[in-house]
Amino acid sequence: MLPIKLEDFLPLEKLQEMNEKEIKILEAAIEIFAEKGFVSTSTNEIAKKANVAEGTIFRYFKTKKDLLKSIIKPTLVKTIAPFEMDRFSKAVFHLEYETFDDFLKALIKNRMDFAKKNTAVIKIIFQEIPFQDDMQVELKRLFKEKMYPKVAVVLQSFIDKGQISEMSVPTILRLIISSVVGLVISTVVLRDSPIWDEELETQRTIEFIKKGLQ
Repeated sequence: MLPIKLEDFLPLEKLQEMNEKEIKILEAAIEIFAEKGFVSTSTNEIAKKANVAEGTIFRYFKTKKDLLKSIIKPTLVKTIAPFEMDRFSKAVFHLEYETFDDFLKALIKNRMDFAKKNTAVIKIIFQEIPFQDDMQVELKRLFKEKMYPKVAVVLQSFIDKGQISEMSVPTILRLIISSVVGLVISTVVLRDSPIWDEELETQRTIEFIKKGLQ
């Protein structure tokens, strides 16, 4: 797993609010939580990874759980999620696509690139979200406000062109998300395996979505 660098996915203004030790602690916590899980990770391990005294962690956070709740959750949900949704939106939805195929290729490439660069963050999201109702609510709100209006316009344009069937936009989006998320997770898990052909599986996923929606 590549070392975690907050500048890869946090806006500059957020980083400037943190001091160097906070950044190191957060980077170490994300990396070890992703690798070992929250329960199996000790604050001593985080301290060693961050190259700080264990007591330094408790200057900022009362407990290990407080570290997760007070820093990682707000960082993932309140900073990374809206920042990444904005960046994703600008990268994918500001363009006009001639075909549904072109749109799917751009969408999948963007998400695959993000997943490869931020594997640890994605692992924590999948580990924590099922048990964190407030995270689920916040992410749903962000998606509804920041993403859905833009993706709905794009999908409706392909419906109007006759390139995909006249199902409801929410249904079309659910089917696309299910397939793309499955591809991304498989790539993160299997990309170093000799049985995994990323290019082939990406093309098969695109064909599967296209045929299902035609």
